[in-house]
Amino acid sequence: MSKVHNFSAGPGILPQEVLDKSAEAILNFNGINLSILEISHRSKDYIPVMDEAQKLVKELLGLDDDFYVLFLGGGASMQFAMVPSNLLRTNGTAAYVNTGVWASKAIKEAKMIGNTNVVASSEDKNFNYIPKGYTIPADADYLHITSNNTIYGTQIKQFPKSPVPLVCDMSSDIFSRKINGNDFTLIYAGAQKNMGPAGATMVAVRQSALGKTDRKILSMLDYKVHIKGESMFNTPPVFPIYVSMLTMKWLKDNGGVEWIEKINRQKADLLYNEIDNNPLFIGTVEKEDRSDMNVCFLLKNTELEPEFDKLAKAGNLSGIRGHRDVGGYRASLYNALPLESVQVLVDVMKEFGRIKG
Repeated sequence: MSKVHNFSAGPGILPQEVLDKSAEAILNFNGINLSILEISHRSKDYIPVMDEAQKLVKELLGLDDDFYVLFLGGGASMQFAMVPSNLLRTNGTAAYVNTGVWASKAIKEAKMIGNTNVVASSEDKNFNYIPKGYTIPADADYLHITSNNTIYGTQIKQFPKSPVPLVCDMSSDIFSRKINGNDFTLIYAGAQKNMGPAGATMVAVRQSALGKTDRKILSMLDYKVHIKGESMFNTPPVFPIYVSMLTMKWLKDNGGVEWIEKINRQKADLLYNEIDNNPLFIGTVEKEDRSDMNVCFLLKNTELEPEFDKLAKAGNLSGIRGHRDVGGYRASLYNALPLESVQVLVDVMKEFGRIKG
Protein backbone atom coordinates (compact mmCIF):
# COMPACT_ATOMS: atom_id res chain seq x y z
CA MET A 1 0.00 0.00 0.00
CA SER A 2 1.36 3.43 -0.94
CA LYS A 3 2.08 5.78 1.95
CA VAL A 4 -0.49 8.52 2.48
CA HIS A 5 1.01 11.85 3.56
CA ASN A 6 -1.41 13.16 6.18
CA PHE A 7 -1.56 16.97 6.40
CA SER A 8 -4.96 17.02 8.12
CA ALA A 9 -5.56 20.01 10.39
CA GLY A 10 -7.33 17.87 12.96
CA PRO A 11 -7.85 15.22 13.95
CA GLY A 12 -4.24 15.13 12.91
CA ILE A 13 -1.50 12.62 12.29
CA LEU A 14 -0.20 10.34 15.06
CA PRO A 15 3.10 8.44 15.28
CA GLN A 16 2.90 4.96 13.75
CA GLU A 17 4.21 3.26 16.89
CA VAL A 18 1.49 4.98 18.91
CA LEU A 19 -1.16 3.70 16.51
CA ASP A 20 0.29 0.18 16.76
CA LYS A 21 0.30 0.17 20.57
CA SER A 22 -3.17 1.70 20.69
CA ALA A 23 -4.54 -0.96 18.35
CA GLU A 24 -3.04 -3.67 20.54
CA ALA A 25 -4.59 -2.12 23.66
CA ILE A 26 -8.02 -2.15 22.04
CA LEU A 27 -7.77 -5.92 21.70
CA ASN A 28 -5.82 -6.77 24.84
CA PHE A 29 -4.71 -4.08 27.28
CA ASN A 30 -1.77 -4.82 29.57
CA GLY A 31 -2.12 -8.55 28.93
CA ILE A 32 -5.34 -8.74 30.94
CA ASN A 33 -7.41 -10.07 28.02
CA LEU A 34 -9.72 -7.07 28.18
CA SER A 35 -9.89 -4.10 25.84
CA ILE A 36 -8.91 -0.69 27.16
CA LEU A 37 -12.34 0.34 25.87
CA GLU A 38 -13.93 -1.97 28.45
CA ILE A 39 -12.00 -1.44 31.67
CA SER A 40 -12.83 0.82 34.60
CA HIS A 41 -11.07 4.18 34.75
CA ARG A 42 -10.45 3.41 38.43
CA SER A 43 -8.90 0.01 37.84
CA LYS A 44 -5.34 -0.78 38.91
CA ASP A 45 -4.40 -1.12 35.25
CA TYR A 46 -5.69 2.28 34.16
CA ILE A 47 -4.81 4.60 37.07
CA PRO A 48 -1.07 4.42 36.15
CA VAL A 49 -2.02 5.65 32.65
CA MET A 50 -3.62 8.80 34.07
CA ASP A 51 -0.71 9.32 36.46
CA GLU A 52 1.84 8.97 33.65
CA ALA A 53 -0.08 11.29 31.32
CA GLN A 54 -0.24 14.00 33.98
CA LYS A 55 3.43 13.57 34.81
CA LEU A 56 4.49 13.79 31.14
CA VAL A 57 2.57 17.03 30.60
CA LYS A 58 4.34 18.67 33.54
CA GLU A 59 7.70 17.35 32.41
CA LEU A 60 7.36 18.37 28.75
CA LEU A 61 6.10 21.85 29.66
CA GLY A 62 8.52 22.26 32.58
CA LEU A 63 5.73 23.09 35.05
CA ASP A 64 6.31 23.68 38.75
CA ASP A 65 4.46 22.01 41.62
CA ASP A 66 1.69 24.62 41.74
CA PHE A 67 0.24 23.23 38.50
CA TYR A 68 -2.33 20.47 38.39
CA VAL A 69 -2.96 18.66 35.13
CA LEU A 70 -6.48 17.63 34.17
CA PHE A 71 -7.78 15.58 31.26
CA LEU A 72 -11.37 16.56 30.52
CA GLY A 73 -14.04 16.13 27.87
CA GLY A 74 -15.78 18.83 25.89
CA GLY A 75 -12.85 19.89 23.74
CA ALA A 76 -11.15 23.27 23.89
CA SER A 77 -14.61 24.75 23.29
CA MET A 78 -15.61 23.71 26.82
CA GLN A 79 -12.62 25.66 28.11
CA PHE A 80 -13.99 28.81 26.51
CA ALA A 81 -16.62 28.70 29.28
CA MET A 82 -14.59 27.07 32.05
CA VAL A 83 -11.81 29.68 32.00
CA PRO A 84 -14.03 32.71 32.74
CA SER A 85 -16.23 30.67 35.08
CA ASN A 86 -13.20 30.01 37.29
CA LEU A 87 -11.04 33.11 36.83
CA LEU A 88 -13.39 36.03 36.09
CA ARG A 89 -14.80 37.79 39.16
CA THR A 90 -18.40 38.98 39.04
CA ASN A 91 -17.25 42.61 39.10
CA GLY A 92 -13.96 41.97 37.30
CA THR A 93 -12.88 42.13 33.67
CA ALA A 94 -11.21 39.59 31.41
CA ALA A 95 -8.83 40.68 28.62
CA TYR A 96 -8.73 38.81 25.30
CA VAL A 97 -6.67 39.00 22.13
CA ASN A 98 -8.66 38.08 19.02
CA THR A 99 -6.53 36.29 16.43
CA GLY A 100 -9.03 34.05 14.68
CA VAL A 101 -12.13 31.90 14.74
CA TRP A 102 -11.36 30.04 17.97
CA ALA A 103 -10.30 33.17 19.83
CA SER A 104 -13.54 34.81 18.66
CA LYS A 105 -15.53 31.88 20.04
CA ALA A 106 -13.69 32.10 23.36
CA ILE A 107 -14.55 35.81 23.53
CA LYS A 108 -18.21 35.09 22.79
CA GLU A 109 -18.44 32.64 25.70
CA ALA A 110 -16.59 34.94 28.09
CA LYS A 111 -18.95 37.81 27.31
CA MET A 112 -21.88 35.65 28.41
CA ILE A 113 -20.22 35.11 31.78
CA GLY A 114 -18.83 38.56 32.63
CA ASN A 115 -17.13 41.76 31.55
CA THR A 116 -14.80 41.04 28.64
CA ASN A 117 -12.40 43.48 26.99
CA VAL A 118 -10.88 42.72 23.56
CA VAL A 119 -7.53 44.49 23.93
CA ALA A 120 -6.21 43.65 20.46
CA SER A 121 -7.47 42.06 17.25
CA SER A 122 -6.24 41.19 13.76
CA GLU A 123 -9.74 40.88 12.34
CA ASP A 124 -9.18 44.04 10.27
CA LYS A 125 -6.94 42.05 7.90
CA ASN A 126 -8.79 38.74 8.05
CA PHE A 127 -6.50 37.51 10.85
CA ASN A 128 -3.36 37.35 8.69
CA TYR A 129 -1.09 38.71 11.44
CA ILE A 130 -0.54 38.66 15.21
CA PRO A 131 -1.29 41.95 17.03
CA LYS A 132 1.65 43.45 18.90
CA GLY A 133 2.33 46.41 21.15
CA TYR A 134 -1.09 46.37 22.79
CA THR A 135 -1.69 47.43 26.38
CA ILE A 136 -2.66 44.77 28.90
CA PRO A 137 -4.92 46.25 31.59
CA ALA A 138 -3.21 45.85 34.95
CA ASP A 139 -6.56 45.36 36.68
CA ALA A 140 -7.77 42.53 34.42
CA ASP A 141 -8.46 39.20 36.06
CA TYR A 142 -6.54 37.46 33.28
CA LEU A 143 -5.32 37.79 29.68
CA HIS A 144 -6.40 35.11 27.21
CA ILE A 145 -4.40 34.42 24.05
CA THR A 146 -4.35 31.72 21.37
CA SER A 147 -0.81 30.59 20.59
CA ASN A 148 -1.47 29.20 17.12
CA ASN A 149 -4.35 29.84 14.76
CA THR A 150 -5.12 26.70 12.80
CA ILE A 151 -7.47 28.22 10.27
CA TYR A 152 -5.47 31.31 9.34
CA GLY A 153 -1.92 29.99 9.80
CA THR A 154 -0.57 32.53 12.32
CA GLN A 155 1.44 31.82 15.46
CA ILE A 156 2.61 33.89 18.41
CA LYS A 157 6.41 33.83 18.28
CA GLN A 158 6.99 35.78 21.50
CA PHE A 159 4.47 35.55 24.32
CA PRO A 160 3.50 38.81 26.03
CA LYS A 161 4.96 39.68 29.41
CA SER A 162 1.69 39.95 31.23
CA PRO A 163 1.12 41.79 34.54
CA VAL A 164 -1.99 39.63 35.04
CA PRO A 165 -2.53 35.85 34.91
CA LEU A 166 -1.81 34.57 31.39
CA VAL A 167 -4.17 31.98 29.89
CA CYS A 168 -3.36 30.28 26.60
CA ASP A 169 -5.19 28.01 24.19
CA MET A 170 -2.37 25.86 22.77
CA SER A 171 -4.58 23.34 20.99
CA SER A 172 -2.68 23.29 17.70
CA ASP A 173 0.95 23.77 18.76
CA ILE A 174 1.21 22.13 22.19
CA PHE A 175 4.61 20.42 22.67
CA SER A 176 5.84 21.65 19.27
CA ARG A 177 8.38 24.15 20.61
CA LYS A 178 10.14 25.05 23.80
CA ILE A 179 8.23 27.46 26.05
CA ASN A 180 8.48 28.54 29.67
CA GLY A 181 5.34 26.93 30.97
CA ASN A 182 5.66 28.66 34.32
CA ASP A 183 4.99 32.03 32.68
CA PHE A 184 1.36 30.95 32.36
CA THR A 185 -1.44 30.54 34.86
CA LEU A 186 -3.48 28.18 32.71
CA ILE A 187 -2.73 26.28 29.52
CA TYR A 188 -5.31 24.20 27.71
CA ALA A 189 -5.26 22.16 24.52
CA GLY A 190 -7.57 19.85 22.66
CA ALA A 191 -5.63 16.63 22.09
CA GLN A 192 -6.68 16.02 18.49
CA LYS A 193 -4.18 18.22 16.68
CA ASN A 194 -0.77 17.46 18.16
CA MET A 195 -1.15 15.15 21.14
CA GLY A 196 -3.73 12.43 20.60
CA PRO A 197 -7.16 11.64 19.17
CA ALA A 198 -10.30 13.72 19.54
CA GLY A 199 -12.12 13.36 22.85
CA ALA A 200 -9.64 14.59 25.46
CA THR A 201 -8.62 18.09 26.46
CA MET A 202 -5.57 18.81 28.57
CA VAL A 203 -5.73 21.60 31.16
CA ALA A 204 -2.73 22.64 33.23
CA VAL A 205 -3.80 25.16 35.85
CA ARG A 206 -2.13 26.86 38.80
CA GLN A 207 -4.03 25.77 41.90
CA SER A 208 -3.10 29.03 43.63
CA ALA A 209 -5.13 30.96 41.03
CA LEU A 210 -8.39 29.19 41.82
CA GLY A 211 -11.09 30.00 44.35
CA LYS A 212 -10.74 33.77 43.98
CA THR A 213 -13.99 34.44 42.18
CA ASP A 214 -17.20 34.98 44.14
CA ARG A 215 -19.43 33.40 41.51
CA LYS A 216 -21.16 30.05 41.88
CA ILE A 217 -19.67 27.55 39.45
CA LEU A 218 -21.45 24.49 38.10
CA SER A 219 -19.66 21.37 39.32
CA MET A 220 -18.70 20.17 35.84
CA LEU A 221 -17.18 23.58 35.08
CA ASP A 222 -15.26 23.92 38.34
CA TYR A 223 -11.54 23.17 38.11
CA LYS A 224 -11.34 22.68 41.88
CA VAL A 225 -13.99 19.95 41.69
CA HIS A 226 -12.04 18.14 38.98
CA ILE A 227 -8.76 18.53 40.89
CA LYS A 228 -10.36 17.13 44.05
CA GLY A 229 -11.62 14.22 41.95
CA GLU A 230 -8.08 13.65 40.59
CA SER A 231 -9.33 14.30 37.05
CA MET A 232 -11.95 11.58 37.57
CA PHE A 233 -14.91 13.56 38.92
CA ASN A 234 -16.82 11.92 36.10
CA THR A 235 -15.65 9.13 33.80
CA PRO A 236 -12.73 10.59 31.85
CA PRO A 237 -12.13 9.92 28.13
CA VAL A 238 -10.15 6.77 28.86
CA PHE A 239 -8.90 5.80 25.40
CA PRO A 240 -7.95 9.31 24.17
CA ILE A 241 -5.96 9.86 27.37
CA TYR A 242 -4.14 6.58 26.83
CA VAL A 243 -3.23 7.51 23.25
CA SER A 244 -2.14 10.97 24.40
CA MET A 245 0.07 9.38 27.03
CA LEU A 246 1.68 7.17 24.40
CA THR A 247 2.23 10.16 22.12
CA MET A 248 3.88 12.18 24.89
CA LYS A 249 6.04 9.18 25.78
CA TRP A 250 7.05 8.89 22.11
CA LEU A 251 8.06 12.54 22.17
CA LYS A 252 10.03 12.22 25.39
CA ASP A 253 11.82 9.02 24.32
CA ASN A 254 12.98 10.64 21.08
CA GLY A 255 14.45 13.73 22.69
CA GLY A 256 11.55 15.80 23.91
CA VAL A 257 10.36 19.21 22.84
CA GLU A 258 13.87 20.42 21.96
CA TRP A 259 14.23 17.52 19.50
CA ILE A 260 10.90 18.02 17.77
CA GLU A 261 11.25 21.81 17.62
CA LYS A 262 14.30 21.46 15.36
CA ILE A 263 12.45 19.08 13.04
CA ASN A 264 9.37 21.30 12.97
CA ARG A 265 11.54 24.25 12.01
CA GLN A 266 13.04 22.23 9.15
CA LYS A 267 9.60 21.22 7.90
CA ALA A 268 8.25 24.76 7.99
CA ASP A 269 11.34 26.29 6.37
CA LEU A 270 11.23 23.72 3.56
CA LEU A 271 7.60 24.44 2.70
CA TYR A 272 7.68 28.22 3.12
CA ASN A 273 10.78 28.41 0.95
CA GLU A 274 8.89 26.68 -1.86
CA ILE A 275 5.86 28.94 -1.44
CA ASP A 276 8.07 32.03 -1.63
CA ASN A 277 10.08 30.84 -4.63
CA ASN A 278 7.45 29.11 -6.74
CA PRO A 279 5.78 31.79 -8.93
CA LEU A 280 2.48 29.90 -8.93
CA PHE A 281 1.94 30.13 -5.15
CA ILE A 282 1.64 32.84 -2.52
CA GLY A 283 1.43 32.75 1.28
CA THR A 284 -1.53 34.26 3.14
CA VAL A 285 0.20 35.40 6.35
CA GLU A 286 2.63 38.15 7.32
CA LYS A 287 6.02 36.43 7.23
CA GLU A 288 7.01 37.26 10.81
CA ASP A 289 3.83 35.61 12.11
CA ARG A 290 3.79 32.46 9.99
CA SER A 291 2.80 29.31 11.84
CA ASP A 292 5.20 26.37 11.98
CA MET A 293 2.19 24.09 12.44
CA ASN A 294 -0.37 25.23 9.87
CA VAL A 295 1.02 26.57 6.58
CA CYS A 296 -1.61 28.42 4.55
CA PHE A 297 -1.06 29.31 0.91
CA LEU A 298 -2.91 30.03 -2.35
CA LEU A 299 -2.54 29.41 -6.03
CA LYS A 300 -2.29 32.85 -7.62
CA ASN A 301 -4.52 31.58 -10.41
CA THR A 302 -7.42 29.82 -8.71
CA GLU A 303 -8.51 28.28 -12.01
CA LEU A 304 -5.52 25.95 -11.70
CA GLU A 305 -6.75 24.42 -8.43
CA PRO A 306 -8.46 21.36 -9.99
CA GLU A 307 -5.26 20.43 -11.82
CA PHE A 308 -3.12 20.90 -8.71
CA ASP A 309 -5.60 18.88 -6.66
CA LYS A 310 -5.30 16.04 -9.16
CA LEU A 311 -1.50 16.09 -8.96
CA ALA A 312 -1.65 16.20 -5.15
CA LYS A 313 -3.96 13.20 -5.08
CA ALA A 314 -1.59 11.29 -7.34
CA GLY A 315 1.18 12.06 -4.86
CA ASN A 316 -0.92 10.61 -1.99
CA LEU A 317 -1.20 14.02 -0.31
CA SER A 318 -4.17 14.11 2.05
CA GLY A 319 -5.81 16.99 3.91
CA ILE A 320 -4.15 19.97 2.23
CA ARG A 321 -7.30 21.86 1.25
CA GLY A 322 -7.66 25.15 3.16
CA HIS A 323 -10.43 26.01 5.59
CA ARG A 324 -13.56 27.39 3.95
CA ASP A 325 -12.99 30.80 5.61
CA VAL A 326 -9.61 31.20 3.89
CA GLY A 327 -9.72 28.94 0.85
CA GLY A 328 -6.67 27.73 -1.01
CA TYR A 329 -4.45 25.24 0.78
CA ARG A 330 -3.30 24.41 4.30
CA ALA A 331 -0.60 21.91 5.22
CA SER A 332 -0.57 21.00 8.89
CA LEU A 333 2.94 20.03 10.01
CA TYR A 334 2.19 18.48 13.38
CA ASN A 335 4.86 16.72 15.43
CA ALA A 336 4.23 13.26 14.00
CA LEU A 337 4.41 14.36 10.37
CA PRO A 338 7.81 13.29 8.98
CA LEU A 339 10.05 15.62 7.02
CA GLU A 340 9.72 13.13 4.15
CA SER A 341 6.04 14.02 3.73
CA VAL A 342 6.80 17.73 3.48
CA GLN A 343 9.41 16.96 0.84
CA VAL A 344 6.79 15.07 -1.18
CA LEU A 345 4.46 18.08 -1.04
CA VAL A 346 7.28 20.40 -2.10
CA ASP A 347 8.19 18.06 -4.97
CA VAL A 348 4.57 18.10 -6.17
CA MET A 349 4.55 21.92 -6.03
CA LYS A 350 7.83 22.05 -7.96
CA GLU A 351 6.47 19.68 -10.60
CA PHE A 352 3.33 21.76 -10.94
CA GLY A 353 5.47 24.85 -11.34
CA ARG A 354 7.44 23.10 -14.07
CA ILE A 355 4.27 22.08 -15.89
CA LYS A 356 2.46 25.41 -15.61
CA GLY A 357 5.30 27.88 -15.21
